Amino acid sequence: MPRNLWRDDDVRGQETDEVALLLYRSHLLGRDRSLANWGGGNTSVKLTQPDFRGRPTRIMWVKGSGSDLATMTMADFVPLRLDDVLPLEEREALSDEEMVAYLLHCLAEPGRPRPSIETLLHAFLPFAHVDHTHPDAILAFANAQNGRRLAEEVFGRRLAWIPYIRPGFTLARQVAQAVRANPEVELVILEKHGLVTWGDSARSCYEQTLRVVQEAEDFVAAERQRRGRTTVLVAQPGLSAAEREQLLTAILPGLRGQLSQPQHMVLAVDNSEEALTFASAPEAREVARRGSACPDHLVHTRHWPVWVPWEPAQGAEALQAALRQEITAFRHNYQRYFEECHHPGDVLLHANPRIVVVPHLGIIASGRDAQMAGVARDLYQRAAAVMRACESIDRFTPLSEQEAYDIEYWPLELYKLTRRPPEKELAGRIALVTGGGSGIGRATALRLAAEGAHVAILDLNPQSAQEAADAIAQQYGQGRALACPCDVSDEEQVAAAFAATVRAYGGLDIVVSNAGFAAAAPLTETRLQDWRKVFDVLVQGYFLVARAAFRLWQQQGIGGSLIFITSKNAVVAGKENSAYSAAKAAEQHLARCLAEEGGPLGVRVNVVMPDAVLRGSGIWSSAWREERARAYGIAPEQLEDYYRQRTTLKVNVFPEDVAEAVLFYASDRSSKTTGSALTVDGGVPAAYLR
Repeated sequence: MPRNLWRDDDVRGQETDEVALLLYRSHLLGRDRSLANWGGGNTSVKLTQPDFRGRPTRIMWVKGSGSDLATMTMADFVPLRLDDVLPLEEREALSDEEMVAYLLHCLAEPGRPRPSIETLLHAFLPFAHVDHTHPDAILAFANAQNGRRLAEEVFGRRLAWIPYIRPGFTLARQVAQAVRANPEVELVILEKHGLVTWGDSARSCYEQTLRVVQEAEDFVAAERQRRGRTTVLVAQPGLSAAEREQLLTAILPGLRGQLSQPQHMVLAVDNSEEALTFASAPEAREVARRGSACPDHLVHTRHWPVWVPWEPAQGAEALQAALRQEITAFRHNYQRYFEECHHPGDVLLHANPRIVVVPHLGIIASGRDAQMAGVARDLYQRAAAVMRACESIDRFTPLSEQEAYDIEYWPLELYKLTRRPPEKELAGRIALVTGGGSGIGRATALRLAAEGAHVAILDLNPQSAQEAADAIAQQYGQGRALACPCDVSDEEQVAAAFAATVRAYGGLDIVVSNAGFAAAAPLTETRLQDWRKVFDVLVQGYFLVARAAFRLWQQQGIGGSLIFITSKNAVVAGKENSAYSAAKAAEQHLARCLAEEGGPLGVRVNVVMPDAVLRGSGIWSSAWREERARAYGIAPEQLEDYYRQRTTLKVNVFPEDVAEAVLFYASDRSSKTTGSALTVDGGVPAAYLR
């Protein structure tokens, strides 16, 4: 049931600002995804306002291409001069390219986004306020085999039904003609597409959309009850929550590896009750494989999902084999689809699915980042809701393959993709940084995130890990970072952190072992417990993290980059520092050994060797500072200057300097480098590699 979210208090003081009310109305529609899909739908208002000369001009403000109703700003709307747009209705034909070029000449303000594909649909209708949405309940009619008859049963002469045609000039003209031909018309249903409603004010337009959708929902519910179908396309899943988590941790890396060729992808899992009951219904597979309901679903979910025939009794290995088989079959089918439907000049897009449905596990979506994977996941929730509603009243009848292809490869639809910011160096990559809550680890996590990576931050201090994750989310968007409390010397905690990362993103590409602990004392005063703790964190911890990474990369099958943060102490003897220096030397040699093991897997293992990175460091804020100062015979506050003066370059080293070296090894710039070490120490001659 759509809730009326309009609140007069929200728009107090803006009652006469029609463009501000348009933005408010758009946000209300976008807030309810059962009304407006992500990135889909559009709204408009027609008014008279001064042009740049001060002359009264009829202007239509309409949503621009590529924005989302829920999050758009005033900058995402496009004002067009109506008196320049409306003569187009007199034409008999207009190509997409001609329409786009013409509308750009009608802009009332330069620098605005490209007008929406649906601009003429709004312009040709003689109403002040127009909404075009894709409500689940309306799509139940728009995608039903006998949808027109059923919709006329509900709405009577208030309805104009438009048979499916791709959006653009011809559709806009047909809608306008149908509305003008019948003064009783209050709504338009676009077959396999959506709903058009209107009103005299922003509020009446919004509320008309809600009334129409409510009528559709009421009919679906009544028809389901009349036909005795209390549940449609649902079944109880056969796994507990714990069993699902265990199985997802086992299968997601291999699945991500398959979906990350030719480019790395991020996965998002939907194991909500709705997703689980839909995925577990045997009859849902046949319905879902018929195709996609509407263009707005299709462009993010592709025309079909991969639906894996599997039952829990078959076990994890059978599921992994079934996933490989079904994804291979999807690629062959997609190639056939392209060959049968393509037009001259079309270039094949990647042939991977965006949606994978696994009975009893849920729905797994993929995207180039967490946001887009989430969009695909959320849109398939809407697709499943449409299928359920449609099957409640009739037979789900989706877009044909040619109709789907002509949307997927439509230049005006592909243009929306170009509005996304250019991809960064680590787009689609997933990183894990130990000791990521402070110092070098925090700087590294932020630097990798700045280049597009999603980052799991492991730290013994949960608050520090969360603060670092929050900083990344604030700068680069929600979903970009995950905080994982973890003691790297604890085998179970390391396994749990890796599992959490897999469930959040699907896999892993970059692992930075940085967690540290230090204790310094003359050998005769070194306690066994201190020796053991240093080796627990710096050697055992690096081993456990590396082992977990290698096991995951074996499953994933697309390589990886393991980076150890060691120290100049790994190669330079340290006075009164035997435990720390010996542990760092062990890390250094472990990295060399792992480089040899990683080669056949496409895994690179490299080392960054910093020295004296005091700023923001948890280690240097402990007794370690006093211990090192004592060893050098200086006061603790003199350490920064001491370290600077002993370097060849006469500089101090900061966490951000080390993060740059990590980025080099994490990126493809070092794709042919493994087993190497890079010093970031300002120049310590004793540490020069030989």
